[in-house]
Amino acid sequence: MKSADDIRQLFKNAELRIHPDADERMFEDVLQARRHPMKDQPATPDSTWRKIMRSPLTKLAAAAVVVIACLIGLSLWRTTGSGIALADVLARIEQVKVFRFQWSDKITGDKPYNSEVCGTMLISQEYGSKWTKEEPDPNGVWSTSQEVYRSPDMKTWIIIHPKQKKYLRLEYDDSQAEQFAELMQERDPRTLTKRILKYKYESMGRATMDGIEAEGFRTTDPNWTLANQYMENIRRIDVKMWADVKTRLPVRYEEAYVHPDKFTGRFVIYGFRWDVPVDAAEFKPIIPDDYTGRVVKYPAHITEETAFQGLKVWVELLGKYPDPEIITNIGDVAPTVLRLAEKSDTPAAMRLREETKGLTDDEISNKLVDFLMPIRGLAIFYSRLQQEKKDPAYYGKTVTPKDADKVLMRWKVSDNEYRVIFGDLHAETVSPEKLAELEKALPK
Repeated sequence: MKSADDIRQLFKNAELRIHPDADERMFEDVLQARRHPMKDQPATPDSTWRKIMRSPLTKLAAAAVVVIACLIGLSLWRTTGSGIALADVLARIEQVKVFRFQWSDKITGDKPYNSEVCGTMLISQEYGSKWTKEEPDPNGVWSTSQEVYRSPDMKTWIIIHPKQKKYLRLEYDDSQAEQFAELMQERDPRTLTKRILKYKYESMGRATMDGIEAEGFRTTDPNWTLANQYMENIRRIDVKMWADVKTRLPVRYEEAYVHPDKFTGRFVIYGFRWDVPVDAAEFKPIIPDDYTGRVVKYPAHITEETAFQGLKVWVELLGKYPDPEIITNIGDVAPTVLRLAEKSDTPAAMRLREETKGLTDDEISNKLVDFLMPIRGLAIFYSRLQQEKKDPAYYGKTVTPKDADKVLMRWKVSDNEYRVIFGDLHAETVSPEKLAELEKALPK
């Protein structure tokens, strides 16, 4: 512990000397004098005090008390600043039933890493949430490009794309709702505050933010990016949050990061409004009659067998395994499947093209519900492996169904074991050493 090391060093530098025998006798004399005061001699407290303070051990103890007091005071000043505890901020946020805020996200760098979007978010404990995204067109004119509505139980999400006049309805079971809630609430101030509390952070003291006197908190803990699968490649993160010193509620949140591909990002939440009046109608999407849409239902039980079934469907459709970026897509996979089926000559692809010929998007979506279920399940299974930090890897870009002894997919099941799915879709549990040998033989 740093404070203990500081104390030791201070004593070392002071070159204090201790004489155990003499000091023990001194303390014994004091103790006896306390228990049995001499009746025939007047008490001489000043004299006794001077004797005590002459003891090297007493000097050492006094010095320790002073140093410890100073270090404790310094520690409290560093961590609490104006006295606001970050845990109190989280407690206050969770007491609010409805709140609204604005957000912006800007990426700066060489093309194509140069973009800016913004929007609003409305969150209600009773009605769910609604958020909008705006982006500029080539002429710099801003307009709404996306609206997202989430039900209170988080089992239903509706995404509307006004420019394309399309919408998407996502439906999850209980376990998936919980998983996707964590994924989709990355920008919720409750989630962000919990994450700051989880990692190493510091107080920045007071500052005026957006015209409000606020206390600042900051973390640069690298674990912040490791906990988020979408930020695993971020090189550096700097997260700051300011809370109103009067209300203990957030005023502003900033997240700045640097990516290895030589671009920087800055995400900001601001303009908070707390306990705003709302009604249920604000959380119900209005979809015009000329919009087309699809319903996506995710499989209820995601297991290793789900992954096998998804890989089999891909092989039947393409005659090979899909590229890694496809297998990790947990969104709407229907457009990708149809696009790839157009380029494939397998019996399954030709049958799919024939069955969907002339159908509308809604009709295609309804027709492909069962067909797409294993494919979605495979993507969800792999995503869970990533979220649970099970060291997954997928080699479908180079491994084919004929590569019976090659590693197609693998993940950690314990410190001493990995589960491996091979090219011919049989599975084995192997040691880390064995896995290393197998991966050395992978095609380049």
